[in-house]
Amino acid sequence: MGPPVPGGWSWELEARDMNKIFPQGDGNGNAAAGTKALPGGEGFGSLCCSRRGACLSAFLLLLLVTLAALIALVTILGLPPRTPGVQTCVTLMNRTGFLCHDRRSCVPASRVCDGVRTCAQGEDEDEAMCRDVPQSLPSFLVARCGDPTSWIYSDQKCDGINNCGDCSDELSPVTACPPCGPGWWRCPSTVFKYCDCIPRVLCRDHTQHCSDWSDEYSCPGP
Repeated sequence: MGPPVPGGWSWELEARDMNKIFPQGDGNGNAAAGTKALPGGEGFGSLCCSRRGACLSAFLLLLLVTLAALIALVTILGLPPRTPGVQTCVTLMNRTGFLCHDRRSCVPASRVCDGVRTCAQGEDEDEAMCRDVPQSLPSFLVARCGDPTSWIYSDQKCDGINNCGDCSDELSPVTACPPCGPGWWRCPSTVFKYCDCIPRVLCRDHTQHCSDWSDEYSCPGP
């Protein structure tokens, strides 16, 4: 036996320590006898998987309970009311109107942004819509006169009244209105308020309202 190699004892101790930390197998993948398995083995993995499955089940159960509670709440209270955008409608007088959010009430166009809350929720006086009329108004509520700088509400067009001041809201070529209705008499009016029709209640009242006097001699009256 030759002389000892310097440091040989230290190498032998290190080899033994390494064998304790990483035990050698028996060739079949089994750990050597007398050694302990490292943490994270089969028992630990089963416990981890078991806990993970329990957490997933608890999460799914909580999700189902929350969903059921929301469904019950909606069933009891009902869905929140949907606020539609600004929409047009037709009034009982067959005029253009503003549809309130209740989808039942139709406010005449000329009563929108008049300072009086007509809709139940007051949307006909909405601040944004009424901030800079007529620019801020929906287009269906506005009608232009012969003078581009003048405007009226759309329900004031073809109503027999000279709302524009130049009868452009009642006469062509700016506006095409139907013939005078049954409550009107057609004639060239001498009254600034009317254009080519006057109310029949003005006939036979001993006052000239038509330039041809037809309201006093031809009109049968109301």
